[in-house]
Amino acid sequence: MLKTEQRNINSMNIDKMNTKSMLNVIQTENENAVKAVSGAIDSIEKAIDEISQRMNNSGRLFYIGCGTSGRLGVLDASECPPTFGVSDNTVIGIIAGGDIALRHAVENSEDNYEAGKSDLRNYKLTHNDSVIGISVAGGAEYVVGALEYAKERGALIIALTCNENTKIGKLSDIEIITDTGAEVITGSSRMKAGTAHKMVLNMISTSVMIKAGYVYENLMINLQPSNAKLRSRMIRILTEIKGLSYSEAEQLLIDNDYNLKSIINSSE
Repeated sequence: MLKTEQRNINSMNIDKMNTKSMLNVIQTENENAVKAVSGAIDSIEKAIDEISQRMNNSGRLFYIGCGTSGRLGVLDASECPPTFGVSDNTVIGIIAGGDIALRHAVENSEDNYEAGKSDLRNYKLTHNDSVIGISVAGGAEYVVGALEYAKERGALIIALTCNENTKIGKLSDIEIITDTGAEVITGSSRMKAGTAHKMVLNMISTSVMIKAGYVYENLMINLQPSNAKLRSRMIRILTEIKGLSYSEAEQLLIDNDYNLKSIINSSE
């Protein structure tokens, strides 16, 4: 039996616990999710370096998954444009069942092997692209189909799972296993398995964007002035780096069409 489907002995009587005891059990398992990510650092590092190399050659990064796994991928992908100023075509999240599955459970979609292939085929993959198949159990047929298509196209294949000896692991070039074990509520991988995978995706996208030059020190310098909050952040970043007053930084950005990265690079 998969570890993520086993019963957790620490939560056997959770239905009899008071609220504080419930929370303590859940939080202990949250901490175990962090430990599981620490145990996968070497694989995460390898994935980041390989993805970065391909992105330097105009490659894209795809996340593909079902249910919680798919939602986590879409979430991380959707946050890359506002955070790092990249196009929507740089990091792409795909979920089984389409966008309706972001809000509603479309449980049978994870068994559709051909849909996984078809959904990824629409993007016309190349050998410079990277595809991360996200599946806690590691055997969702939708993800298997997608990764087999990616393999045909010569793309980099990364499996993100919580179990060993999985279908997607065997298909992958790099396997990231966050061994989170049994869930507080048996089989509910939206809990610590999902928490671990959210952390891994944050690590991957953030590190790849840093290596691509979209971060100066620990500041976002490729922001786009799409709303008042981001324009204000750009001004504050420029005051920090250049030692300008708020009004001076704002005027400098206005004079340079809010191209923060260009201003910083030209002043180095």
